[in-house]
Amino acid sequence: MSARTLPLLFLNLGGEMLYILDQRLRAQSIPGEKARKDEWTDVDRKRVMNDIITTMFNKKFMEELFKPQELYSKKALRTVYDRLAHASIMRLNQASMDKLYDLMTMAFKYQVLLCPRPKDILLVTFNHLDAIKDFVRDSPNILNQVDETFRQLIDMYSCLSAGEFQLIRQTLLIFFQDMHIRVSIFLKDKVQNSNGRFVLPISGPVPWGTEVPGLIRMFNCNGDEVKRVEFTNGGNYISPQREGSFDLYGDRVLKLGTNMYSVSRPVETHMSGASKSLASHTKENAAPNPLAKEELNFLARLMGGLEIKKPNGSEPGFRLNLFTTDEDEEYASLTRPDELSYKVINIQATQDQQQNEELARIMGEFEVTDQPRQSTSKGDDLLAMMDEL
Repeated sequence: MSARTLPLLFLNLGGEMLYILDQRLRAQSIPGEKARKDEWTDVDRKRVMNDIITTMFNKKFMEELFKPQELYSKKALRTVYDRLAHASIMRLNQASMDKLYDLMTMAFKYQVLLCPRPKDILLVTFNHLDAIKDFVRDSPNILNQVDETFRQLIDMYSCLSAGEFQLIRQTLLIFFQDMHIRVSIFLKDKVQNSNGRFVLPISGPVPWGTEVPGLIRMFNCNGDEVKRVEFTNGGNYISPQREGSFDLYGDRVLKLGTNMYSVSRPVETHMSGASKSLASHTKENAAPNPLAKEELNFLARLMGGLEIKKPNGSEPGFRLNLFTTDEDEEYASLTRPDELSYKVINIQATQDQQQNEELARIMGEFEVTDQPRQSTSKGDDLLAMMDEL
């Protein structure tokens, strides 16, 4: 397991979340002069995107995130995204939040699987950050926050070896193991089977620095080539034109991680048979998590910087529906297995101990000790800093 995986996982999932929210906010927005008080306008959309991105790229939050550490459980990370999605005036109910998380995770899983080289996971991350910068191009302060994270990524990952990137890729694939949610876009594009598993292509450019398969060279003990044998590779591969840019600005070449929702089309998610079977055995197979206490302390520190904003008395809270109709949303909430549904929670970031106890109830029966803690926590520092933004 790589201790450098968490920033890549968080930023890529966060990028996918922003793609989805932007698409749904655009679809449900009403021209400002025609909108009622409880309806979305383009001004509201920009405000929501700016609020979430500001929170996501908070300096203290990023410093905590970039510390070398093991990945935490799916439920622990899901809790962070619950807080992040509610960092503005937008509200999602549980069914829409479940769907949002399903779309985020399956999209990034697909991108990890299709990366030509393990190192290209960094290009996928840069594609997400490039798109996020476009969301906030009119807000210089937020743009500077994203650029600072860009520089942190370059500093941390540009010097890693191919083997270290391979370990990061393996860590990500272990995290996504047994997640087989069917997504309509993938099904329509025939890159996902009906059982929720992805179809790996046998065509397209090969990884940069490699040759198109089809030739075997044999050498003698002196290193001289003595024989060549050609074979049919069974695919339609081509040589890559150039390597993507790993700089702050440049052509990434790789398209994985770009916004697949830029062309408006409905997106539905469905539980595959394998996932349903997994859900039915989740409780009986669940073993105590030896990292439970560390996960809770980690979340207490991180979530102190993720403030859920409550609408002022004069402005309404806006609800976003990720389904076509309210009836579809209600049906999804009723039919989703309880074991695969995560409750949307509201945790007041005042004391680490209170956060830990609340998270313990949600994340499972983890033991939280009653040892005294210092009066001022990192979570409190992050919350105070967020209040100043």
